Amino acid sequence: MEKRQVGRTGLMIDPLGLGGAPLGGNFAELDYSQAADLIRAAKDAGIGYFDTAPWYGFGRSERVVGDLLRGTDYILSDKVGRLLKPGPEKDPVKFGMYDPLPFHVVYDYGYDGIMRAFEDNLQRLGLDRIDILLAHDIGAFQHGDENTRHFKDLADGGYRAMDELRKAGQISAIGLGVNENQVCMDALGIGDWDAFLLAGRYTLLEQTPLDELFPACRDAGTTIICGGPFNSGVLVGREMWNYAKAPTEVVDKVRKLGAIADEFSISLAAAALQFPLANDLVTSVIPGPRDADELKQIIDWYNAPIPVEFWSALQSNGLLNPDAPVPAGG
Repeated sequence: MEKRQVGRTGLMIDPLGLGGAPLGGNFAELDYSQAADLIRAAKDAGIGYFDTAPWYGFGRSERVVGDLLRGTDYILSDKVGRLLKPGPEKDPVKFGMYDPLPFHVVYDYGYDGIMRAFEDNLQRLGLDRIDILLAHDIGAFQHGDENTRHFKDLADGGYRAMDELRKAGQISAIGLGVNENQVCMDALGIGDWDAFLLAGRYTLLEQTPLDELFPACRDAGTTIICGGPFNSGVLVGREMWNYAKAPTEVVDKVRKLGAIADEFSISLAAAALQFPLANDLVTSVIPGPRDADELKQIIDWYNAPIPVEFWSALQSNGLLNPDAPVPAGG
């Protein structure tokens, strides 16, 4: 896999990475040994870029990721904005978490909170290096009205902490890890960001960032890492979209996309995985497989030939933004 550059940094990452949410038991019942086997399978397949966060199992994902990456060659993104405090969350299942570690979250996007979170992450990982540091789940999608306060904390101090870590060479790149376009637009007004990990917004199902966000990112030299290329699973036959049950209109659009994929005898999931990478602003796509078999299927989808006529059919049927770059076909 030919690596791609993150922002204007010298950091290069694989176009296909491994998302770490299932490794912590988020919407997946993986124990430590299963998560470790999945990471080993990814490394054996040549994947060298991994993403994790304190949120994923309240530290579980970071622990197994650190154990399996320690002493190896890797690129790692991790996230800040949440501090883990002793004492279990009352109802972790409502967040889709299975068997998390006995902690609960305190949000802190200020200067001291970001610095503390960065140090805590390294301790849980057992690593001396994080390559990409992302402010996690800032935005109204996560925080509602409380986001005004949280974003002010990021603007007034959190960004400065991340920038200082970058300037000191302790990290190579900084950005956001979020699910919405608007907060990325807002963030471009408060600092110089290398990358936005944007989950679920630039997919075969939705291309809203093409309107404003991607042009603004291109001007700023900020690249995109695409999380959630399957929109929480709805593009691979599951019922979830945006971490909840998919509404009727989403299911209908997926059905129409699938019908055209069937006409060309291709996998809709393969098209969903390959589509974002046709945009040169996108440096990597990071699905979150739940076991080694799913990972193998993802790699097959990544390499599957898709005729260029398929993309033309989607656009002519109004199912894909006509301005969206599409794979060259093969």
